[in-house]
Amino acid sequence: MLTTTNVRSASTCQPPETVQGMHVFQILGYSKQRGIGSNSFIRSAVFDVAGYNWVIFFYPDGFGDEIAAAAGYDLVSAYLRLLSTGCGKVRASCDLRLLNPATGSSTSAHPALITTREFDPDSDGGSKVCHCLCIGRSELEGTYVKDDRLTMECVVTVRKEPKVSKSKTFPSIKVPPSNLKRQLANLLESREGSDVTFSVAGETFAAHRLVLAMRSPVFKAELCGPMRESGTVQHPIVIEDMQPDAFRAMLYFIYTDSMDYNDDLLRDYHSGNCDMVHHLLVAADRYAVERLKLTCQSILCKNLHVRNVATTLALADQHHCDRLKNACIEFMCCSNDMDAIVAAQGFKDLATTSPSVLADAMVRMSKVGKKLTKRALKDGFN
Repeated sequence: MLTTTNVRSASTCQPPETVQGMHVFQILGYSKQRGIGSNSFIRSAVFDVAGYNWVIFFYPDGFGDEIAAAAGYDLVSAYLRLLSTGCGKVRASCDLRLLNPATGSSTSAHPALITTREFDPDSDGGSKVCHCLCIGRSELEGTYVKDDRLTMECVVTVRKEPKVSKSKTFPSIKVPPSNLKRQLANLLESREGSDVTFSVAGETFAAHRLVLAMRSPVFKAELCGPMRESGTVQHPIVIEDMQPDAFRAMLYFIYTDSMDYNDDLLRDYHSGNCDMVHHLLVAADRYAVERLKLTCQSILCKNLHVRNVATTLALADQHHCDRLKNACIEFMCCSNDMDAIVAAQGFKDLATTSPSVLADAMVRMSKVGKKLTKRALKDGFN
């Protein structure tokens, strides 16, 4: 039997942690740094933020600004570069602030460039650097250079990967499979608390009145109805015209709703010998145990054969098993060996005991083009 286990687990993602650091880079003798040529730089000392090494490249004569220069713009640029290697990709932003000597405060030189980007130290392209300053020379020198000194504050903010906790499994309480069927079977077998007995062909069976009444309307009427109140119920109750094995199997089904532990029935089912199932169907019909009756019909339907289809059809008709009856007729309509069906003793008995059923079957067979041969008719009705 397949079982499913509902296991619940959970994990938590913490907000990403950020680490911020500032490096102050002063350029003394600023005027003497000019004229070193376009794309030439002054670099700061290496500084650490969040365990990574960074450096500032300052281009006093601009970097890659030929187009801007051609348009009449004289720009100064600065870049932040990641020097660490083998550390994986790093997400960070750079805010390069210029100190205003007149006010003593610093302001972001280019707010539009303050964006978080991904640095890849192992790449061959430009993803190792970040453009963090682009300002006109006249503005830079007129506002932020005094006494031939330029002071920059480079604020680097590193955004670390969010931490995810280990998966934790919720506590659970395992519920074992139901053993109600086994307990009810034990109740029947042990006879503990039984309050009614039956005698079937000299064999005695003990049972529980309420269980039988709950599962069979016939037992309910006999054991809990007026007969019991008037004291006319015999002890033990004698069951006529039934085999002890069939009654035992019916009791087991009434208690457990299954035939799993009935070895005789399982053996008959797998061998194709359905005599016991016939007796059980009769018992189920007698006591109106409808689920058992339908179960027997299903077993007989799966075991239909040219040798037993006529006998099964007669049984289905006698006990009002319409589904099984239709299945038998459908089997006869589809069979390619009508001679074998007619030659079986069950067909001859059917012709004698239930001619109307046989006539109905023949009408339905004729509708699908199935005709009995003259030899079959002669053999079958002799």
